[in-house]
Amino acid sequence: MKITSVSPILSVADLAKSIDFYRHSLGFDLAWSWGDPPDIAAVCRDSVEIMLIQRADAKPPGASHISLLASDIDAYYSSLVDVGIPVVVPIGDRLYGMRDFRISDPSGNELSFGQVIAGESEA
Repeated sequence: MKITSVSPILSVADLAKSIDFYRHSLGFDLAWSWGDPPDIAAVCRDSVEIMLIQRADAKPPGASHISLLASDIDAYYSSLVDVGIPVVVPIGDRLYGMRDFRISDPSGNELSFGQVIAGESEA
């Protein structure tokens, strides 16, 4: 058996608002949505897929925190700050060998974006 990908599922309070945030603020594309009206959807960027769900039987909105490895995070961080994305933890070099920051989506789910600091191993 080989696991080839993972797609975290984030509970959201307003699916349409969340899709708009991930697409227009974070640069993701809408991969698909399902339901009439839609109550689940997926957004993608590069090889990452994040599923968004707005259902009564889902976990409370904002209960998740995911971490994404990325490149050129200083420029990405600046672009997010420039458009007013809520920053939970400002960008900085961490003792654990990462340069990272954390933001919050409209439902309160937290997303950490990190890049291995040059010279650190990617263990």
